[in-house]
Amino acid sequence: MAFLLFLLLFPGLFAQELRPPATPLIVHDPYFSIWSTTDNLTGSPTRHWTGTDQPLAGMIRIDGETLRFLGSWQRPGPAMKQTARRVTPTRTFYSFEQKGVHLDLTFLTPAFADNLDVLSRPVTYMTVAVKSMDGAQHDVSLYFDVSANISVNTPEQRTAVSRLQFGNLQVLRAGSLEQPTLQKAGDNLRIDWGHVYLAVPPQPGARTVLAHNTLRGAFASGSDWPTDDEPEPPQQTSRQGFVLASRFDLGRVGAAEVSRRWMVAYDDQFSIQYFHRNLRPYWKRKGMTSAQLLTTADREFTALQKRAEQFDRDFTADLTKTGGRKFADISVLAYRQAIAAHKLVADLDETPLFFSKENFSNGCIATVDVTYPSAPLFLLLNPTLLKGMMTPIFDYAKLPRWPWRYAPHDLGTYPLANGQVYGGGERTEDRQMPVEESGNMLILTAAIAKADGNAEYARRYWPLLAKWAEYLAEKGMDPDNQLSTDDFAGHLARNTNLSIKAIVALGAFGDLARQLGKTAEARRFAQMAKDYARKWMEMAADGDHYSLAFGQPGTWSQKYNLVWDRLLNLNLFPPEVARKEVAFYLKKQNKYGLPLDNRESYTKLDWILWSAVLAESNADWEALVAPVHKFLNESESRVPMTDWYWTKDGKQRGFQARSVVGGVVLKMLADPAMWKKWSSRNTVQ
Repeated sequence: MAFLLFLLLFPGLFAQELRPPATPLIVHDPYFSIWSTTDNLTGSPTRHWTGTDQPLAGMIRIDGETLRFLGSWQRPGPAMKQTARRVTPTRTFYSFEQKGVHLDLTFLTPAFADNLDVLSRPVTYMTVAVKSMDGAQHDVSLYFDVSANISVNTPEQRTAVSRLQFGNLQVLRAGSLEQPTLQKAGDNLRIDWGHVYLAVPPQPGARTVLAHNTLRGAFASGSDWPTDDEPEPPQQTSRQGFVLASRFDLGRVGAAEVSRRWMVAYDDQFSIQYFHRNLRPYWKRKGMTSAQLLTTADREFTALQKRAEQFDRDFTADLTKTGGRKFADISVLAYRQAIAAHKLVADLDETPLFFSKENFSNGCIATVDVTYPSAPLFLLLNPTLLKGMMTPIFDYAKLPRWPWRYAPHDLGTYPLANGQVYGGGERTEDRQMPVEESGNMLILTAAIAKADGNAEYARRYWPLLAKWAEYLAEKGMDPDNQLSTDDFAGHLARNTNLSIKAIVALGAFGDLARQLGKTAEARRFAQMAKDYARKWMEMAADGDHYSLAFGQPGTWSQKYNLVWDRLLNLNLFPPEVARKEVAFYLKKQNKYGLPLDNRESYTKLDWILWSAVLAESNADWEALVAPVHKFLNESESRVPMTDWYWTKDGKQRGFQARSVVGGVVLKMLADPAMWKKWSSRNTVQ
């Protein structure tokens, strides 16, 4: 395969030291998200990010003996020896060897942020390539199946299955019998509407069948494959283990590589309810059907595979150049997870909207303080996606139903974006995040202006931005007892890190006003931010660092919000603030990273990487990043990258598979040349 040849020519570029706590396989959105949670791909069933089994099965028969290379199930039979595993931004590779045969398995998800049509397609390509490695020829057959459970929330739900022909593609489909479209909202849920597809392009020896998972045993034992004219039931109960199965008889395989491929896809028809309007996924905005989705994906496979190789190579190389190997490892693992914790849909006018889900946090949709940490990835690769996160919040806040003079927290519970549910929503202010969310919206709007090279996006929402800036001018410098994004730590009055956010946001608003020719506002808020920054340094000073809260000597916290002062070229705080903080952080690290603050030994992975960006030396940067890499490599919590964990034993404290890990690439934005290089590649507006 081309990738393997590339590894031989450039062995160091993709050389990973990182053992993923969970490995992405088919990862597209909060519902279509399948992972391996063991080191060996045969060590456990494949699972949805929530931990619920969503089985994929793969086997190879070599000279009459059958071995598993993908998945585990009841009475699974022997596993093929796994020899390698590697993750790149858009692909996951496994290699196996046994009985004189080498097998490579590749999962390709072309998650290109600058091509929204391709990004939004819920299609993953899977390729198996086999060859003899002992000089002999071997009789080889391959088996792969997809469980119908992927299309239901719980195994008790009934499924309907069917065989289809899309052009020259053999296609199998499964979906829930009831099809309760957008009728459930919550966190620990799987989709139970739409359909999962297994599509097999025309290839020698390819056959497909709808069957119970007893077919796995039949293949393993060498029993006859069902004939095409055998009746297939139109519906079954997924509890009985119904599968969409394919088989490839390769015949005699020698030293020349023989490959076969198939596609796994999911068409949900409608994805998000946005103020009681059901919105379609972005790829369907012009009426594309499931048949067109799959035939188009098949036709473009070679081109997308080539582009994935180029993107993975370029992005990984620049990550390594910017922050070193460990930084690149962390960022590569975060890439697909950050994107797949969102759903890209089209509004009625085809505007792209990009809705996040707070996975294993509270299930909220379009949460502003989840957008804030995830933003660096999208600012770097395509600000259109960040606008797609922020526009629904702006449009909601313009409505008379939003009663508060600060920014909202969220738009509901995924996938229903019908209005804020967190903290009393539109009814009470008990658990709102006034300074947090207002600051986030102002800072990110300024970041979009920097990425775009103009402030026109800010102009569209200027009255709201001005209202939130006035709120921060009054309440932000010395916040009262309220929550921040780290709400799991509880309310905190006079939070110095939250104060930094407000000060930077005020400076950002002043700079936006300058860009839009609003001279009076620009002068007023620029001066206010400078005055507040000087006052902050006096009030937060605590010897060799700055305190967790004003008036609380002997305390400390990560001041990760400070990074935007540098990234937006505001220069409100002198370098000595970051210098002093970083020196103090290096004294407070535990085995698996820097705690969030003095109150607990847990941390937030994304914030550590932000705090590390404050470091002036490469040695200090690496010293802060290395424990995070060690945590991912050694944690016994085998879940898609958690961002909240204990720094002493490396165990998950909460959260998993969240979009916030997109923030780990922030250091790329701190390098103006890198930000310019990658933004120039973006052709989507």
